[in-house]
Amino acid sequence: MSLIVEKYGGTSVGTVERINAVADKVAAARARGDDMVVVVSAMSGETNRLLALADEINANAPARELDVLLSTGEQVTIALLSMAMLRRGLDARSYTGGQVRIRTDSVHGRARILAIDDVRVRHDLARGRVVVVAGFQGVDDDQNITTLGRGGSDTTAVAMAAALKADECRIYTDVDGVYTADPRVVPEARRLNRITAEEMLELASLGAKVLQTRSVEFAGKYRVPLRVLSSFESGPGTLITCEDPDMEQPLISGIAFNRDEAKLTIRGVPDQPGVAYQILGPISDAHVNVDIILQNVGADGTTDLTFTVHRNDYQKCLGLLEQTASDLGAREVIGDDNIAKISVVGVGMRSHAGIATKMFQSLAEEGINIQMISTSEIKISVVVEDKYMELAVRTLHKAFDLETAPAA
Repeated sequence: MSLIVEKYGGTSVGTVERINAVADKVAAARARGDDMVVVVSAMSGETNRLLALADEINANAPARELDVLLSTGEQVTIALLSMAMLRRGLDARSYTGGQVRIRTDSVHGRARILAIDDVRVRHDLARGRVVVVAGFQGVDDDQNITTLGRGGSDTTAVAMAAALKADECRIYTDVDGVYTADPRVVPEARRLNRITAEEMLELASLGAKVLQTRSVEFAGKYRVPLRVLSSFESGPGTLITCEDPDMEQPLISGIAFNRDEAKLTIRGVPDQPGVAYQILGPISDAHVNVDIILQNVGADGTTDLTFTVHRNDYQKCLGLLEQTASDLGAREVIGDDNIAKISVVGVGMRSHAGIATKMFQSLAEEGINIQMISTSEIKISVVVEDKYMELAVRTLHKAFDLETAPAA
């Protein structure tokens, strides 16, 4: 007997028919003897509907009240799915994040899970129940409802699997696994049978939409075997696991891209210790994540600093940076929200030289100018003009032979 945590996204529970299909799938797993915890998202389109209602009432609604509103979407799904299971003779019980006691910090809209009280869930599993948990939500120490941000149900599922020491966490979605690139951009992209958690974390953080970044962080930290599968067709999916030293590692596992980027530059700031903190401190205090940072060599006692943020934070950061420029006596602030980031990822980079050279040469041959470069041990990212994004992805996918599966 195995303990399995399964997560179903919005499209997987988007209609009554799809909810019944999930109930059938869970019933089959129970028939095989597996203990089951099921984490679900709101029905497809429900979160957007609720946001639209909030906007009609108050375009500047407090984040706390938005979290109270948005958490109701998952509450509808857990109740309907539990009803479907009960009709099939399964003993099922639904729980909101607060009822399970998924404890989070107090950052509304993008809360982080701090701890999970698994006593109630373990008690139900011991009695043979299927436990249905609302994803995307929790409560802080003051009992305020919090939400985890877009894709937060993935994080809920992996965190539950980690707390329960589940044998596997399965993320059911509208794709049948992790691909070498987005098939909508690269038709030749192929599904990966296996990928390391380290690689998946890089791909997720760099723009791959299959999994939420924090869910992969949990899986890697707590060594939770994680599998991405399709809700609509059978298949093995993609297993995300810890690196196996005996396994042949591909040079490049995948290519990710992100159009949700914006670039900001502050020019002519004093070239002295602490200036980077003075520039980026207010950005961090506003709960904005900074991605790539580039500081030029100082000249005439001044320097330039460029960094990227999510496009949704662009206007906020522009205002903060203009205030900082005034305080520091900087020459000017400029911004560009017409950029894209393309990244190649692979643990094989650790033992192979020349990846960056091949990447830069391939882009140069297509006349694609690189504006910024960022590297880590297993990834190389470049920022280019947005209009070249798809061409760059297809060029690199072909350059690194990703359409060809490695020999078995």
